[in-house]
Amino acid sequence: MLDALDLALLEALHDDARLGPLELSRSIGVARATVSSRLQRLQDDGVISGYRAELDLRQAGFTVQAFVTLQIVQGAIDAVRRDLETIPGVLEAYATTGEGDLVCRVAAASHEELQTTLLALNRSGRVARSTSVVILSELVPWRTLPLLRSAATSGAGRSAMPVRP
Repeated sequence: MLDALDLALLEALHDDARLGPLELSRSIGVARATVSSRLQRLQDDGVISGYRAELDLRQAGFTVQAFVTLQIVQGAIDAVRRDLETIPGVLEAYATTGEGDLVCRVAAASHEELQTTLLALNRSGRVARSTSVVILSELVPWRTLPLLRSAATSGAGRSAMPVRP
């Protein structure tokens, strides 16, 4: 469980992931050693899984994105994973419940490149069927802080410290 101090650290890092322990300690008002130990614990626990630059694929020229649902032959998930990893346009893939077995998010620079990626997905002998939907716009970007805040304010965390609005 995360407490209010953990959440404050995660919010500060969300605002600027390049902040070091000294800047973090100043911004949230706790000792540098406390920040360092909390960050280490959050990393050891896997809550913080890495530090990376956020990329805007549209600005990088990949203006077409789609979600692709794949139905695969039984028992082929590991082989399909290997196939997906060889296709550069596959951004992420998830095993799912429902009509499809996998959902992939793909990106391309044009509709023609999207078609090439979709054809590559269907070339696998392990894919029985695919369905794709083109993303028109992003309404809610990837986010985690609202969920973490809701858990902290509901008392699910370790302390009753106030949470930043």
